Amino acid sequence: MSASQEKSDHAKVTLRDVSVNYVTTEGVTRALEDVNLEIEDGVFAALVGPSGCGKSTLLSLVAGLVSPTSGSVTLDGKEITGPTRQIGYMLQEDYLFPWRDILSNVTIGLEVQGRLNVQTRQRARNLLDEYGLGEFMHHRPHQLSGGMRQRAALIRTLATDPEVLLLDEPLSALDYQTRLTLQQEMADILRQEKKTVLLVTHNIHEAVSMSDRVMVMSRRPGTIKSSYDIPTEHRDDPGKDQSAYVARIWDDLDHSMLRGDGN
Repeated sequence: MSASQEKSDHAKVTLRDVSVNYVTTEGVTRALEDVNLEIEDGVFAALVGPSGCGKSTLLSLVAGLVSPTSGSVTLDGKEITGPTRQIGYMLQEDYLFPWRDILSNVTIGLEVQGRLNVQTRQRARNLLDEYGLGEFMHHRPHQLSGGMRQRAALIRTLATDPEVLLLDEPLSALDYQTRLTLQQEMADILRQEKKTVLLVTHNIHEAVSMSDRVMVMSRRPGTIKSSYDIPTEHRDDPGKDQSAYVARIWDDLDHSMLRGDGN
């Protein structure tokens, strides 16, 4: 499938002809070059690519943490010029504060935004109840398993009610069995909450099993070289053969850069 995304009247996130240069004392590094993509409202998209290809830089662009050297990054057609509460960012580590209980950890984003009140606190409690952590809301993080902590981190992001969620290798710190279990739980939660999602992962199986669309990036300077729509029956049913999609995506990767540094 072509790397170019067809224009959509319902695009939530759009990157048009985006390039990013980093200037250091050693010179100029081109991290991204002519990136074009659209993610429609409610779509769960994933990015895979060799290390160092600029996946995390692309997330930072959408988060408003980095500005493009050229091109445009928009949310609902409006240029992203800085962080916005419409976009939530979930990192690899859970970063739960050990001295706070789970409820207080989940509401910290609301505190920072000045939006913590009776209603938003109750919504946070409802999210914890709905997604299996209600009885643990007054526990400390060290009393929870790794998977439960990461679920709490996801709920912390959802508590601020962003329209778009950016996930940067959110399951990479978990053991294999927990990761398999949580990837389906996380995908189900985000679809139930009707969020638009952009996931960065090195795990092709994870991308195929969680996402509606998997986009493959080239080696640095990174660009979108191909894109695959994953049929619902292959994504949601573990019994369906996902190996064909995994194999095609694997073939698209530039394996000379798979063991590099950075994202």
